[in-house]
Parts: sequence; structure tokens; C-alpha cells
Amino acid sequence: MDNCIFCKIAEGKIPSKKVLETETLFAFHDIHPQAPVHVQIIPREHIPTLNELNDTHRSLAGDMLLAAKKIARDLGVAEGGYRLVFNCGKDSGMEVYHLHLHLLGGRPMGWPPG
Repeated sequence: MDNCIFCKIAEGKIPSKKVLETETLFAFHDIHPQAPVHVQIIPREHIPTLNELNDTHRSLAGDMLLAAKKIARDLGVAEGGYRLVFNCGKDSGMEVYHLHLHLLGGRPMGWPPG
């Protein structure tokens, strides 16, 4: 999508603080972190929300979760714990309509969220 900020970040057209890059994914530090560690994990393919995932995306969804596990370990929050969040749609607070997985860690998290 031509005007998607996350597509532009994944393509290197907008600078970011890269954490991980694969053939299918791009991960970067959030510019408005909500925790000491706040990373966005995005697919290179433009998928607006979780609602648009289908059976052809099974591997991609798994790649996102395994990337989150690796990033949490690499950034030192795996042992203490971390939270993974997918927002979907306006009521969830979604701001960028490009599927993204938030990885948050480095502090205790409350429950329920929101």
C-alpha cells in the first residue's frame, strides 16, 4: 500500500531502529514506547488487520510469534516476562492499519489491560 507508514518502514523508506529483519518480517522499536522494551513486529506483506488473515498466512503468523520469542530473548526480557498484543480495529485503539504485533517488556504489566 503506497501510503502505509509500516510498509514504508519495512521498505527502508522511513528510518527506524531495526531489531530484526527476515524475508517475511520486519521488527523495530516503537517511537512512542509504552514499556522499557516496546517492539513492533510487522509482516512485509500489507495485511490491514487480523481480520484479513486467512489460511495462506499460517506460516506468517507462526513466524511473527517465533520472532517475538527471539526478540524477547535477545533484548533480555524473556526470563522476566513480556506481553504480546495484536490490536484489531478502531475500538482496540489500532492506529496504523497494517497488521502488527506489539512486544512489551521490561516492567511488570497489570491485568486487565486497557
